[in-house]
Amino acid sequence: MWVEHLEVSDLRNIESAELTLGSGLNVLVGRNAQGKTSLLEAVGLLARGRSFRTEQAATAIRKGAAALEARGSALSGGRNTRLEVEVRGGSRRFRVDGHDVAPRDYHGRLEVAVYTTDRLRVIRGPMRERRAMLDRGAAVLWPAYRQAARDYERVLAQRNAALETGRDDVGAWNERFVELGARLRYRRGVYAQRLRAALRNGGGFPVAGESYDVTTGPEPSGDEEAQREVLRREVREARADEVRARRSLVGPHRDAVALHVDGEEAGLAASSGQARSLLLALTLASIEVYRRERADTPVALLDDLDSELDEDRVLALCRAVAERGQALVTTAHQDWVGRLGGLGRVFHVQGGQVGAA
Repeated sequence: MWVEHLEVSDLRNIESAELTLGSGLNVLVGRNAQGKTSLLEAVGLLARGRSFRTEQAATAIRKGAAALEARGSALSGGRNTRLEVEVRGGSRRFRVDGHDVAPRDYHGRLEVAVYTTDRLRVIRGPMRERRAMLDRGAAVLWPAYRQAARDYERVLAQRNAALETGRDDVGAWNERFVELGARLRYRRGVYAQRLRAALRNGGGFPVAGESYDVTTGPEPSGDEEAQREVLRREVREARADEVRARRSLVGPHRDAVALHVDGEEAGLAASSGQARSLLLALTLASIEVYRRERADTPVALLDDLDSELDEDRVLALCRAVAERGQALVTTAHQDWVGRLGGLGRVFHVQGGQVGAA
């Protein structure tokens, strides 16, 4: 899959921009704070309907403008689809081929894999960031996962309300809680195992000399039924503690997810450079997992790729990515871009304006 044409209006410092992208490598060159990352953000908006830079998409509207828009033509499976996302105040509007659609009918037509140092919270932030990373990847791979996660959150909220108020209907929620929690835990574990396998060879891309790993707790074993028995036992054993705490203390919303560099927990032991390399490896591994499962490749959005990698490694990575599908790469350094030859398309970004090299 890839984005053939991109139009952006009133997104951060970009008043209006149009790009005709190539199906392989596309490099956005410019000094910092010129709008390069905002163009990646626009592609992310087209794919996900939300920004990967902020939870409050309205803050990305250009100062003085009423709304931002991202529009593009996405090609997948031989079909060209026109996608449009508008953010106005606190509302979002989605269109497919000119028709308004609900968010649930919009998603799944374009997928992206994002590397940006804004996401280093996955490495060093709280546990929920790592759980969310796995959940996002699994939801992209299996659309039913997203619904399972929503169902679990609803039942969790009901169970927590019963525990908080001391109602006697906690037991009535337990079986549904166990059923949905086991399903989520099992599928999350399966995705983590696939990501783990891809990480062993850097997702099939030349990244760095370190070894990377991801683990979940409890480790998945057996099938979904086995996970139900495990979670059912955890619920029984935690009953007294949950009554005292007045909230659910077991389940996938509490499970541990650990990231490792050379056998050490990354959040505690990784240097700044190692954390960035791990984040890049996770992004590339997620691309490889998706490619193996779906026989297609998400669009790679790689921001400031050369901040930690030397020129030769950046060039090797760009070549490897371009062989698999579309990638948009940003850089503030012109030197190595000149060594690309005819490998991809190059765009210069300055003051929110974009021009082809």
